[in-house]
Amino acid sequence: MRLYIKYMVSLRCKLIVKEELRKLGLDYTALELGMVEIREDLSAKQHDQLKRNLFRSGLELMDDKKSILIEKIKNLITEMIHYSVKLPTINYSDYISEKLGYDYTYLSNIFSQVKGITIQQFIILHKIEKVKELLLYNELTLTEISYQLHYSSVAHLSNQFKKITGFSPSFYKRLKQKRKSNLEDL
Repeated sequence: MRLYIKYMVSLRCKLIVKEELRKLGLDYTALELGMVEIREDLSAKQHDQLKRNLFRSGLELMDDKKSILIEKIKNLITEMIHYSVKLPTINYSDYISEKLGYDYTYLSNIFSQVKGITIQQFIILHKIEKVKELLLYNELTLTEISYQLHYSSVAHLSNQFKKITGFSPSFYKRLKQKRKSNLEDL
């Protein structure tokens, strides 16, 4: 039986889920980002107890099929952009559709209805967060970041970055470095 749990990617959250499953005597075969696979079916009492315990810890057991699908899309995008060594070379829509086993138009419509933004906008927001992170590490040039995140050009990345953050990438980098040095001077 698969259960979907809404939680942030962190070791702490994963440990909370493991502990709650242990308390209820539930044996699981897989515990991945947002999903746990339990060996046996849950009774209504176990399900309610797990739901309450997770909620007290700031986590959510998801029952609604649309919400589960939205979480799968969000988790896939987050994993793809923030945790993959290399982004997929195929079109993102094809990648998402292939990974989740649904027509992209269907996924896109549900996502937009529920989240109020398109999957593409969600991807852009995450790519910009990744750009911010890479700028702060100061290990890659803007050209390298642009290439790594599959932007068509540095200008395209810069325009998108400015549209989302209000800053150019270079100004953002200087601003963060200045804040960092101010904190170190304290």
